[in-house]
Amino acid sequence: MGLVDISEALDAPRHRDLSFYLVALFLVAPLRAVAPLSWTFVVYSLFTGSIWTFAWKGRLAFLFAVCEAVFSIYHQHLVNVASAPWKHGSGNVAQLQIAFSRVLKSGLASLPEGNWEAELDIDRPGSPAEVIAQLGPHDPRGIDFRNVLRTWFGRVPWSSIRRVQVNEWIYWSIFNKSLPEPHNMPPSHQAVLDETFQLLEMRLGTRVPAGSNPAASPMRMTLDKVHISGRPFFYYAVLVSANWYLQRWYGNNWNLRHGNYRGLEYLVYVPENWDPIAGERPTVFLHGLGVGLLQYYPATRDLRLQFPDRPLLIPLQPHVSQNIFHPHFLDPIFRQDLADRLVGLMGELGWVPNDSDDLSKEPVTSIPTSSTVTMLSHSNGSYLHAWCLKKYPQFISRSCFVDPVTFCSWEGDSCYNFLYRPSYTGFDLVVNYFVATELGVANLLRRHFDWSSNALWFEEIPDARDPSKAFFLLGGKDSIINAERVKKYLTSHGVRKGIWYDPNGLHGDALMSGGAGHTKVIQWLKD
Repeated sequence: MGLVDISEALDAPRHRDLSFYLVALFLVAPLRAVAPLSWTFVVYSLFTGSIWTFAWKGRLAFLFAVCEAVFSIYHQHLVNVASAPWKHGSGNVAQLQIAFSRVLKSGLASLPEGNWEAELDIDRPGSPAEVIAQLGPHDPRGIDFRNVLRTWFGRVPWSSIRRVQVNEWIYWSIFNKSLPEPHNMPPSHQAVLDETFQLLEMRLGTRVPAGSNPAASPMRMTLDKVHISGRPFFYYAVLVSANWYLQRWYGNNWNLRHGNYRGLEYLVYVPENWDPIAGERPTVFLHGLGVGLLQYYPATRDLRLQFPDRPLLIPLQPHVSQNIFHPHFLDPIFRQDLADRLVGLMGELGWVPNDSDDLSKEPVTSIPTSSTVTMLSHSNGSYLHAWCLKKYPQFISRSCFVDPVTFCSWEGDSCYNFLYRPSYTGFDLVVNYFVATELGVANLLRRHFDWSSNALWFEEIPDARDPSKAFFLLGGKDSIINAERVKKYLTSHGVRKGIWYDPNGLHGDALMSGGAGHTKVIQWLKD
């Protein structure tokens, strides 16, 4: 019996369930209707002159409608700003080629049969140790890679993908630009494109047919149209007010002080009489996309109250917290600057050496444990985690990743599931409307995303096989990341006891109070 080519199998058809229509009817539709209804009410009131006959309640309603109408104009202006072309260059082409080579080498290692996870007692070579060789069309590694790669082309059967679309994807991933006509392409770019395409075909184990098939166009998130869903003024006002109040409540009740370091806003708690040398190492919590402090209240509460003897730092991220009134809402701190500022802040707090810029190239062993921190990240926060590990690994002695999107991000699942896949369930629609197509989130992911910087590789994590130093929590029913693929990537490099996998876990479950994953995180931090 021949090997089944899963890269040609169509995904199982899905249909919208009842929960989708309930969320659409009772949550999304009312919010989207606020702006047009407000405009209708304002125009009607002014045109008929009925505004002058309104009682105080009617005038209050008119004022509310005016606010919503004016805000809709402001929101559309911000949408136009966020829809502008990519603001940053393509980066270092040589480094991008190295990153692309890592992608091609990932998964090439031949794993032992049987219970291979239990047999990885010796250090395994990382993906860069592999050699890209010509695979056969029936090689399982080639079939698996074709199946993974087609995600970038909308999950169509691999045989329907053509050379033009593959070149568009390669050119975007390296140069972050649209594929130019051959006569307009710089010779150096053409050489890089041809070499990368040749290596890609070797890894695929098959030739990519010539020609074009627009039905199999690639996802190019920083070039494609930015999809942003409107929402009313009162929605943002309530969220911003709630987070503002919560931030001050934290300060008054939990001694979490608000600060600003070179544009990086943060909350920090330092216990009285804490000893930087002998005291418990500080925890840095990097939250994900959503509604900021309000969403992460349970996690913040437990990190603060269950560990009163250790410092806690929470960098604030207004651009992914729906803080539309923040002056830098559409201008997030760029990746290199974020890592520099975060480590600089930790230096100012006395948690790591102050001269961190000079130490950024030193080996990990050059820094004593007393000058390091524990870093905990969730979802999109794992990108920030990755930036810090890439540049300042010596200052992070322990790393905990919850629902990490930084691993296997080159495979396209997170991009497809979060930004491109149609919604079928109520939960899908909630994620799509309230998070993925929100102005600040869409601006970050569509116009400020750098896949090579955001992709974290196994060998970039200090002591990744030591469960006391690195801990990874995954949910089998995560609708954003492909937890099985992430688990396979980590275990193929020898990570075993440091992984907690919940077959029924959803995205975010591991930070829900009372859950098994949450208990594991707290216990790991205590240990």
